[in-house]
Amino acid sequence: MKRNRLFPIVVLIAIVTFCAVTTYEPASAAAQSPTGTKDADAKNVTPLKMDRLDPSIDRIVPAGATMERVATGFKWLEGPIWADHSLYFADIPGNRICKWTPGAGVSTFLQPSGYKGSAAYGGPEPGSNGMTLDARGRLTVAGHAQRDVYRFESLSPNATITILADSYQGKKLNSPNDLVYKSDGSLYFTDPPYGLRTQSDHDPEKQLQVNGVYRIPHALEQKPGAPPDRASLRLLITDLTRPNGIAFSPDEKYLYVNNSEPKKIWMRYRVQPDGSLTDAKLLYDATADTRPGAPDGMKVDQEGNIYSAGPGGVWIFSPDGKPLATILFPEKVANLNWAGPDRKTLYIVASSSIYRVRLKIPGDPVIRGASGTK
Repeated sequence: MKRNRLFPIVVLIAIVTFCAVTTYEPASAAAQSPTGTKDADAKNVTPLKMDRLDPSIDRIVPAGATMERVATGFKWLEGPIWADHSLYFADIPGNRICKWTPGAGVSTFLQPSGYKGSAAYGGPEPGSNGMTLDARGRLTVAGHAQRDVYRFESLSPNATITILADSYQGKKLNSPNDLVYKSDGSLYFTDPPYGLRTQSDHDPEKQLQVNGVYRIPHALEQKPGAPPDRASLRLLITDLTRPNGIAFSPDEKYLYVNNSEPKKIWMRYRVQPDGSLTDAKLLYDATADTRPGAPDGMKVDQEGNIYSAGPGGVWIFSPDGKPLATILFPEKVANLNWAGPDRKTLYIVASSSIYRVRLKIPGDPVIRGASGTK
């Protein structure tokens, strides 16, 4: 068959035109080449799928709700927190803290954020993990593979970093996973072994027998750059095999802690005036649910409803632990957090992507006593 001489020219023009009209948000320099997506890009917005378990969920999830994917191309994400008009999150395999800014996409804020050795880490999770803000707006990080809890004195990668906790009774922490401040300035955090190289209780680097939940009594008042007050660290919970997500009820009468494996459970504890915990109660047991995912990052809304990563997606419970719905996701969900001036936008980080969903009830402020987030 004879080829038309104009054919190569037409193809070249088509390719140039396609490249000219196809645009992406700035991508990070990580090996996964993650990309941010344009706000309200139709191809990234899908109808919200949900297992509706109780009619009261209609007070939380609006009719016709959608799910928007705002960034993708990662391997395993954690620790979302909204600060200074951006979503900060942990790229754990990439050993970095990133930020996603609407209209600008993904960039690296800090690398490395966890393990800082010169040799390859040799484990699947070398980075940092959960993040939150204290009452002065300072970013506080569960160091995970760095085996500590640390705080940025300003929102800059070059800021002074203050170590709030790194050991208990002379033994290194396992790998702090997630954390939450109480309004009195104390900090509570979970410490499973997921940031160790083997993620096992028999890891040769593991010094503590327990996978605990701890309280730092005066975390807010620790002076910038000062060493941790190791003697004041309190071990509160010792009987969970893999404590993970952690959150207070809005009135701080209760602390919620979930456990990832082998039992997939959510627990509630009564908070005493001295910060200790009593009256442990099993809220819900999802061990029999074999869908991908496990109890992980957890937050509450202003009315005390609980939102948590779990099998199949994001589980929503009433304050007393009644399951109301599961928002279904196409991949394992790790963590979530509120954003926006009304705190009705829920950002969810999963295996490869970041999503957001608009809901009806405002989230409980991350900074206690605050009326909103920037």
